[in-house]
Amino acid sequence: MTATPIPRGTAPGEPEPAAARFRRLSPRSGFGLIGPRHGRHSVSVDQLAALALPIGDDGVVVGVDAEGRPAVLGLNRPTAYDVVLIGGLWTAQVLALRAAATGARVAVETGRPQAWEQMLHAMGGGQNGLAVYEVGRVPPQGASAGTPVLVVRDCGMRPPRGRVASGPWQAVLTLLPYLSPVAPRLVRQARLVGVQRISPDEAAELGRALALPRADVEALPTLADGFTLWCAARDRQYVMTQPTDAEIGLLGTPRRMD
Repeated sequence: MTATPIPRGTAPGEPEPAAARFRRLSPRSGFGLIGPRHGRHSVSVDQLAALALPIGDDGVVVGVDAEGRPAVLGLNRPTAYDVVLIGGLWTAQVLALRAAATGARVAVETGRPQAWEQMLHAMGGGQNGLAVYEVGRVPPQGASAGTPVLVVRDCGMRPPRGRVASGPWQAVLTLLPYLSPVAPRLVRQARLVGVQRISPDEAAELGRALALPRADVEALPTLADGFTLWCAARDRQYVMTQPTDAEIGLLGTPRRMD
């Protein structure tokens, strides 16, 4: 019979300490069994610039840019975020659908609830992230990082001041069919402004408010349906919204006029 070796540091006749017994029985104490050995992968400092990770922006895909790359609008933010869209109902509804698909709750404040009925029924009658309210009747939404909210204000040319403002994890999208007398105030307050086809006079006025280059001012009256110029503080981007088959079945094809 082979005698069990006594761990070093243990006198004959003394009980073996538990820690020593564990080290003796475990091949790699605390790390389990030894697995297969692989060669290490390493690169030199000069090769680091060649590495790239395919990580995109987080948000709602509003369409594609001039190079055909996805244009992403980050609506779910820990800070207040106001968006003004001078355009058609179709685009606002597509944005609402896609925001709900990302997990956000969408609260629509509108003076024309019938225009949202089909979309509301398609999404389960308000049980799947979309609710429609009369103007001035939007209750507190309780937005949080786990349940972000998008409030869509479809209140006509002169929307009243909303009871529910933007805040942490709660963005507000105000839809204006045309450039109205309240538009300059809303544009100044907005972090992002989307502009679809407008008249030459409206384009000239908006160009002054947004400090747009002459080329953009001249392009706005010629934009095709589905195209939007999105303007942020230091960035401008033309985006074409391409609907999915499901969106076409529910909302129809892109259109500027409602």
